[in-house]
Parts: sequence; structure tokens; C-alpha cells
Amino acid sequence: MTPAAVVAGVGSALPPVPVTNAELVAALDTSDEWIRSRTGIRQRYFAPDSMATSDLAAGAGAKALKSAGGLPVDTVIVATTTPDRTCPATAPTVAAKLGLGHVAAYDVAAVCSGFVYALATAAGLIACGASEGALVIGAETFSRILDPADRSTAVIFGDGAGALVLRPGTESEPGAVGPFDLGSDGEGLELITVPAGGSERRPHAPDAADHYFRMQGKQVFRLAVQRMSASARTVLARAGWRVADVDRLVSHQANHRITARLADELGVPRERCAGNIAEVGNTAAASIPLALDHAHADGTLRPGARLLLTAFGGGLTWGATVLTWPALDRD
Repeated sequence: MTPAAVVAGVGSALPPVPVTNAELVAALDTSDEWIRSRTGIRQRYFAPDSMATSDLAAGAGAKALKSAGGLPVDTVIVATTTPDRTCPATAPTVAAKLGLGHVAAYDVAAVCSGFVYALATAAGLIACGASEGALVIGAETFSRILDPADRSTAVIFGDGAGALVLRPGTESEPGAVGPFDLGSDGEGLELITVPAGGSERRPHAPDAADHYFRMQGKQVFRLAVQRMSASARTVLARAGWRVADVDRLVSHQANHRITARLADELGVPRERCAGNIAEVGNTAAASIPLALDHAHADGTLRPGARLLLTAFGGGLTWGATVLTWPALDRD
């Protein structure tokens, strides 16, 4: 029988000090009311200069490993848009910081869809027997690539990390992940992008603005709802679930209006949406595992809850999966 990937642990990490809307409004000619009404965000976290993406990833990973009871892992996958360096990948650094030895370790780059992509990759490794335990992390220091003068992005994004530990098991047990649906459309690369820093526009491109994250919000809003809802319906059909079977919709935490519109599009009651965007902002690849850990920690995510996960990000990329939440330890 082909093994399934089963969630065995969960954890998250945030920088030490939150940044409230009040701390941003003067520089951006905006207001707390505008930010809350447009995004649902009241604060986010920015990592200090001394804190790298690998530090947040290792913090979340350590908590997930503890939650899993010290279950051994032989694979570390980090989903991130903000790696410590363009070379090498951040995952080997995270594995070293966690003292995991010479495990397989690599990064996945799919922006806000990155965690779903990484989860699918880890599940595939476990299914084919290439991994006996995987630590899957979404981690970002998005504050490093934000234009502080761009109101459309500077108030939305924040830093953080979330992680799951996966172990081999059976598809019938709680925590089993899958099926998956993944997709992309490279024709939309300009909608969510950092123009410079790669081979197309070298790292020392003269225009400093090309090194900042850019997003065309109106087009992204429409496509995010469209692609996430379609992907969600695909995995529900593959899993043999009805929309009414979904206890919690855990979507990428882009902004509260997208979450609400997505729920309405799918026919999931809004009160079944799990979310923490008000407290942490949009943390890109970290948003889904952060939302899972926070809901688990505060008791709103209970064992046996049937979860629908879906995300949309730059690339363009999107994806979805389902699982039944298992009984896990809480701090």
C-alpha cells in the first residue's frame, strides 16, 4: 500500500515586536480605518536586521518538531520568496540550525502558493518512499523587499514562519494530506513580481525601485478568487467531499475581502474561515501554516475538523488540498 503523508506536528514563529497601523500611517498618507477596511489588518511583524528568514524558519520548525514528539525527519523543505541568499538555498541552513544532520534540504519558490507546493512535494516524497519524515516550512521576511512608500503593499505584508511535520501513514487516518491540485500561468508574471535580482535583470540594476516587490492589486484580487475557488473545487471532487463537508476553509491570508469573496464563491459560510490576517498581515508562503498553528493553539481548530486549504501567488501559481485535522500537542 502506498503510504500517505500524515500531519504529526505544527509550529510557528514571529518576530518579537508587532508593527501597528498607527506606526505606518504618517509615512504613507493613509489611516488606520483605510487599512482595516481594505485589508482587515491591524498589525503585522517586521523582522529586525539581525533576524533572517532562516531564523524564523528554524523557530517554527523547532516548535513543529516538538509538537511531533521529536519524530525524526530526513527532509526539510522551505517555501519562501525571501531566502537568506540567492545562493545557496535557505533550507540547508535551517536544517543545520535545527541540528538535523545531513538531511535532504531545499527551497520551493511559488510565492504565496509556496507552502501548498512544498506540502505536495513532501507528500510525494513520502508516498514514493524517498522520505520517512518531512519538515515543511513556509517562512518570509517580506519587509526586506517592500517599498516603504508604496501604500498598496507596505501596509499588507509582514514577516513570519509556520511549519508542519509529516510522517508516513495511511490515507484513512486523521492528518492524511491530499489529494492536491496545483497550477500556474506564467503569462501573469508582471502582476506579482520583484523585477530585479535574477538573470533577467541583474542584482545591481541601477533603478532601486526594481528591487522592490510590486503587485497589481485589482487584477490579483479577481484572479485570486477565481483560481483558488476552481482549485478548491477540484480537490473536493478528487477527495469525494462536498462543500458542506468542509469545517474550516484555510486560504492564503491575502486580505479579508478576498477570503470573504472566496468563501461566498465556494458556498462556505464565512464563519468557517480560519484566519489571523488582522494580527500578522499577509505573510505570503508562511500564511497558511501560521493560520493553522494559531487556530490550533487557540482551540478553534479541533481534532476531526475537515480542512480545505487553498492559495494563490506570484508566478502566477495556485493550489489546494484537503485534510482532517489530527490530535496534536499544544504548548
